[in-house]
Amino acid sequence: MQKKTHWENVYHTKEPTEVSWFQEHPELSLKFIEQTGINKNAQIIEVGGGASTLVDDLIDAGYRNVTVLDISGAALEVARQRLGSNASTVTWLEEDITKVNLPEKFYDVWHDRAVFHFLIIEEDRLRYVDAVQRSVKTGGHVIVATFGLEGPMRCSGLDVVRYSADSLHDEFGDDFQLVDTTTESHNTPFGKEQKFIYCYCRKT
Repeated sequence: MQKKTHWENVYHTKEPTEVSWFQEHPELSLKFIEQTGINKNAQIIEVGGGASTLVDDLIDAGYRNVTVLDISGAALEVARQRLGSNASTVTWLEEDITKVNLPEKFYDVWHDRAVFHFLIIEEDRLRYVDAVQRSVKTGGHVIVATFGLEGPMRCSGLDVVRYSADSLHDEFGDDFQLVDTTTESHNTPFGKEQKFIYCYCRKT
Protein backbone atom coordinates (compact mmCIF):
# COMPACT_ATOMS: atom_id res chain seq x y z
CA MET A 1 0.00 0.00 0.00
CA GLN A 2 1.31 3.46 -0.88
CA LYS A 3 2.14 5.81 1.97
CA LYS A 4 -0.54 8.34 1.10
CA THR A 5 -3.23 5.67 0.75
CA HIS A 6 -2.27 4.23 4.14
CA TRP A 7 -2.50 7.54 5.99
CA GLU A 8 -5.68 8.68 4.26
CA ASN A 9 -7.24 5.39 5.36
CA VAL A 10 -6.11 5.95 8.96
CA TYR A 11 -7.79 9.36 9.14
CA HIS A 12 -10.91 8.24 7.31
CA THR A 13 -11.47 5.31 9.68
CA LYS A 14 -10.35 6.71 13.06
CA GLU A 15 -11.20 9.76 15.08
CA PRO A 16 -8.19 12.05 15.76
CA THR A 17 -8.39 11.10 19.44
CA GLU A 18 -8.14 7.38 18.56
CA VAL A 19 -4.65 7.39 16.99
CA SER A 20 -1.84 6.29 19.27
CA TRP A 21 0.16 9.53 18.99
CA PHE A 22 -2.73 11.80 20.02
CA GLN A 23 -1.94 14.44 22.64
CA GLU A 24 -4.52 16.91 23.88
CA HIS A 25 -1.71 19.43 24.31
CA PRO A 26 1.82 18.62 23.04
CA GLU A 27 3.56 20.14 26.03
CA LEU A 28 7.13 19.04 25.25
CA SER A 29 6.88 20.28 21.68
CA LEU A 30 5.68 23.67 22.93
CA LYS A 31 8.44 23.76 25.52
CA PHE A 32 11.15 23.20 22.92
CA ILE A 33 9.67 25.77 20.53
CA GLU A 34 9.55 28.34 23.33
CA GLN A 35 13.13 27.40 24.28
CA THR A 36 14.33 28.53 20.83
CA GLY A 37 13.55 32.13 21.76
CA ILE A 38 12.04 32.93 18.36
CA ASN A 39 9.71 35.90 18.02
CA LYS A 40 6.02 35.60 17.21
CA ASN A 41 6.59 36.42 13.53
CA ALA A 42 9.04 33.54 12.99
CA GLN A 43 8.30 30.94 10.34
CA ILE A 44 7.41 27.56 11.90
CA ILE A 45 6.78 24.36 9.96
CA GLU A 46 5.04 21.44 11.66
CA VAL A 47 5.96 18.33 9.65
CA GLY A 48 3.38 15.57 9.83
CA GLY A 49 1.17 17.95 11.77
CA GLY A 50 -2.01 16.51 10.31
CA ALA A 51 -4.72 16.57 12.94
CA SER A 52 -2.31 17.48 15.75
CA THR A 53 -3.39 20.18 18.19
CA LEU A 54 0.06 21.80 18.17
CA VAL A 55 -1.10 24.32 15.58
CA ASP A 56 -3.97 25.38 17.88
CA ASP A 57 -1.59 25.95 20.77
CA LEU A 58 0.88 27.87 18.59
CA ILE A 59 -1.88 30.19 17.40
CA ASP A 60 -3.12 30.63 20.97
CA ALA A 61 0.45 31.50 22.00
CA GLY A 62 0.53 34.26 19.38
CA TYR A 63 2.69 32.73 16.64
CA ARG A 64 1.58 34.22 13.33
CA ASN A 65 3.38 32.22 10.64
CA VAL A 66 2.68 28.52 11.01
CA THR A 67 2.82 25.96 8.20
CA VAL A 68 1.36 22.48 8.70
CA LEU A 69 2.52 19.76 6.31
CA ASP A 70 1.01 16.30 6.12
CA ILE A 71 0.70 13.58 3.52
CA SER A 72 -2.96 13.10 4.43
CA GLY A 73 -5.52 15.60 3.20
CA ALA A 74 -8.06 14.05 5.56
CA ALA A 75 -5.82 14.79 8.55
CA LEU A 76 -5.33 18.39 7.47
CA GLU A 77 -9.08 18.82 7.02
CA VAL A 78 -9.65 17.69 10.62
CA ALA A 79 -7.37 20.48 11.83
CA ARG A 80 -8.90 23.07 9.50
CA GLN A 81 -12.41 22.26 10.69
CA ARG A 82 -11.32 22.35 14.32
CA LEU A 83 -9.64 25.77 13.94
CA GLY A 84 -12.60 27.36 12.22
CA SER A 85 -11.86 30.95 11.18
CA ASN A 86 -8.29 30.65 12.47
CA ALA A 87 -7.54 28.08 9.75
CA SER A 88 -7.12 30.91 7.25
CA THR A 89 -4.07 32.15 9.16
CA VAL A 90 -2.23 28.84 8.63
CA THR A 91 -0.41 27.61 5.52
CA TRP A 92 -1.53 24.03 4.73
CA LEU A 93 0.63 21.70 2.62
CA GLU A 94 -0.67 18.29 1.55
CA GLU A 95 2.71 16.79 0.66
CA ASP A 96 5.07 13.84 1.19
CA ILE A 97 8.03 15.21 3.16
CA THR A 98 10.44 13.01 1.19
CA LYS A 99 9.28 14.57 -2.10
CA VAL A 100 8.19 18.11 -1.31
CA ASN A 101 9.99 21.17 -2.68
CA LEU A 102 10.01 23.67 0.18
CA PRO A 103 11.26 27.28 -0.06
CA GLU A 104 14.99 27.67 0.55
CA LYS A 105 16.30 29.00 3.87
CA PHE A 106 12.79 30.02 4.87
CA TYR A 107 11.89 28.39 8.19
CA ASP A 108 13.10 29.43 11.62
CA VAL A 109 11.76 26.28 13.30
CA TRP A 110 11.24 22.78 11.93
CA HIS A 111 9.17 20.55 14.19
CA ASP A 112 8.37 16.87 13.70
CA ARG A 113 6.86 14.54 16.25
CA ALA A 114 6.43 10.96 15.01
CA VAL A 115 7.19 11.21 11.29
CA PHE A 116 10.93 10.51 11.02
CA HIS A 117 10.73 7.11 12.70
CA PHE A 118 8.46 5.87 9.89
CA LEU A 119 11.25 6.43 7.35
CA ILE A 120 12.72 2.92 7.35
CA ILE A 121 14.40 3.31 3.96
CA GLU A 122 17.73 5.15 4.07
CA GLU A 123 17.02 7.04 0.86
CA ASP A 124 13.86 8.52 2.39
CA ARG A 125 15.79 9.64 5.46
CA LEU A 126 18.43 11.28 3.26
CA ARG A 127 15.72 13.13 1.34
CA TYR A 128 14.14 14.27 4.60
CA VAL A 129 17.44 15.60 5.93
CA ASP A 130 18.10 17.30 2.60
CA ALA A 131 14.73 19.05 2.90
CA VAL A 132 15.74 20.30 6.34
CA GLN A 133 19.11 21.46 5.03
CA ARG A 134 17.56 23.44 2.18
CA SER A 135 14.55 24.97 3.88
CA VAL A 136 15.75 25.87 7.41
CA LYS A 137 17.64 29.13 7.85
CA THR A 138 21.22 29.10 9.03
CA GLY A 139 20.97 29.32 12.81
CA GLY A 140 17.47 27.89 12.63
CA HIS A 141 16.02 25.33 15.01
CA VAL A 142 15.19 21.68 14.31
CA ILE A 143 13.06 19.71 16.80
CA VAL A 144 12.48 16.05 15.98
CA ALA A 145 10.81 13.43 18.19
CA THR A 146 10.82 9.71 17.42
CA PHE A 147 10.31 6.46 19.24
CA GLY A 148 13.17 5.82 21.64
CA LEU A 149 15.09 2.56 21.96
CA GLU A 150 12.43 1.23 24.34
CA GLY A 151 9.59 2.34 22.07
CA PRO A 152 7.44 0.06 19.91
CA MET A 153 8.87 -1.62 16.81
CA ARG A 154 5.66 -1.01 14.85
CA CYS A 155 3.02 1.70 14.80
CA SER A 156 -0.19 2.04 12.82
CA GLY A 157 0.60 -1.27 11.16
CA LEU A 158 3.99 -0.06 9.88
CA ASP A 159 7.58 -0.84 10.86
CA VAL A 160 9.52 1.99 12.48
CA VAL A 161 13.12 2.84 13.36
CA ARG A 162 13.89 3.46 17.03
CA TYR A 163 16.56 5.96 18.07
CA SER A 164 18.76 7.13 20.89
CA ALA A 165 19.65 10.83 21.08
CA ASP A 166 23.05 10.08 19.51
CA SER A 167 21.76 7.90 16.70
CA LEU A 168 19.03 10.42 15.84
CA HIS A 169 21.52 13.28 15.78
CA ASP A 170 23.86 11.17 13.61
CA GLU A 171 21.14 10.98 10.94
CA PHE A 172 21.39 14.76 10.57
CA GLY A 173 25.15 15.14 10.88
CA ASP A 174 27.66 17.77 11.91
CA ASP A 175 25.76 20.63 10.27
CA PHE A 176 23.32 20.36 13.17
CA GLN A 177 24.48 21.16 16.70
CA LEU A 178 22.67 19.15 19.37
CA VAL A 179 21.37 21.67 21.92
CA ASP A 180 19.09 19.60 24.10
CA THR A 181 17.43 16.22 24.32
CA THR A 182 14.87 14.57 26.56
CA THR A 183 12.71 11.48 26.77
CA GLU A 184 8.94 11.21 27.06
CA SER A 185 6.68 8.42 28.26
CA HIS A 186 3.61 8.94 26.13
CA ASN A 187 0.37 7.29 27.20
CA THR A 188 -1.75 6.38 24.20
CA PRO A 189 -5.55 6.85 24.19
CA PHE A 190 -5.90 3.09 24.74
CA GLY A 191 -3.67 2.92 27.79
CA LYS A 192 -0.31 1.82 26.40
CA GLU A 193 2.99 3.52 27.14
CA GLN A 194 5.31 4.59 24.32
CA LYS A 195 8.85 5.86 24.85
CA PHE A 196 9.84 8.88 22.76
CA ILE A 197 13.17 10.69 22.35
CA TYR A 198 13.26 14.42 21.51
CA CYS A 199 16.29 16.11 19.95
CA TYR A 200 16.60 19.87 19.57
CA CYS A 201 19.36 21.02 17.21
CA ARG A 202 20.60 24.29 15.71
CA LYS A 203 21.50 24.40 12.05
CA THR A 204 25.07 25.71 11.93
